[in-house]
Amino acid sequence: MEVPRLDHALNSPTSPCEEVIKNLSLEAIQLCDRDGNKSQDSGIAEMEELPVPHNIKISNITCDSFKISWEMDSKSKDRITHYFIDLNKKENKNSNKFKHKDVPTKLVAKAVPLPMTVRGHWFLSPRTEYTVAVQTASKQVDGDYVVSEWSEIIEFCTADYSKVHLTQLLEKAEVISGRMLKFSVFYRNQHKEYFDYIREHHANAMQPSVKDNSGSHGSPISGKLEGIFFSCSTEFNTGKPPQDSPYGRYRFEIAAEKLFNPNTNLYFGDFYCMYTAYHYVILVIAPVGSPGDEFCKQRLPQLNSKDNKFLTCTEEDGMLVYHHAQDVILEVIYTDPVDLSLGTVAEITGHQLMSLSTANAKKDPSCKTCNISVGR
Repeated sequence: MEVPRLDHALNSPTSPCEEVIKNLSLEAIQLCDRDGNKSQDSGIAEMEELPVPHNIKISNITCDSFKISWEMDSKSKDRITHYFIDLNKKENKNSNKFKHKDVPTKLVAKAVPLPMTVRGHWFLSPRTEYTVAVQTASKQVDGDYVVSEWSEIIEFCTADYSKVHLTQLLEKAEVISGRMLKFSVFYRNQHKEYFDYIREHHANAMQPSVKDNSGSHGSPISGKLEGIFFSCSTEFNTGKPPQDSPYGRYRFEIAAEKLFNPNTNLYFGDFYCMYTAYHYVILVIAPVGSPGDEFCKQRLPQLNSKDNKFLTCTEEDGMLVYHHAQDVILEVIYTDPVDLSLGTVAEITGHQLMSLSTANAKKDPSCKTCNISVGR
């Protein structure tokens, strides 16, 4: 059985969470601490013997839900009316000690058959470590509770966005993608030392590397997918790549058909912004049957290469023609090595605009354009 949304529960006198303490804004719901000490204003009666949950199991974990079950001694089991679940983000030793701490969440649910589903994007975030403990409770006629001791503390980590969640992001990105502009090359900016290193140590071939943690926190490609970042955006007035870049003054350019063609698959990876008016869309190009293709096929929505709102490859008069979306900034990840001999490396004439770099950039969690109703 599923624990209902708390905001609905507070307005529903018959919901399984009818006893939730009302002050949910910035303070924790104070029932009793994990040592079993009663809060002064919680209305919990003196401790009587109730079975203590043990052998807790967490299963069916998603980015914003999980199932929880446990074992209990049969003694006084029939007196249990409610479960108290203490859920907290696991403390990060490297976190800023001056930053406001995450508020612990204490959930109250009527005793239902186990396993029980706990769901809620307002207190669960994707790819985040949590601790959870449980106690049993018996509501008395005067409204007070008799509670057991807290169970042992269990740790678990929520999952990445599923294809369903990514499809929701995809649909939001389509709304603002704008009209399509023609382009002919993919390009990658780096420092001169990068290209020198590739020539000397990697036999002239740029190698895929693990994607950083920029973008949506729940993106399944962050920290996992290996690839090489390319851009394809063009200037509206010239139809050519811009002369400025945040990533380095040397640019590798390669004909679009060398990376994106009928022998590759195209996937949607992410949609985000960095507290700015413009938005980024991450796409993945993977050669058919490659390890990158298999990775993406299991985790990302696949796009029709000939017909989508972001990046297309079509045939006109026997030639491949390419278009990209005008109103979003595309970041294209190619999942295989790319030899420098397939293109050219030259110095750009513009500036290195470091402020536009997306390296490990964090997504704006308050943006209504690029967020969905699950963890950010």
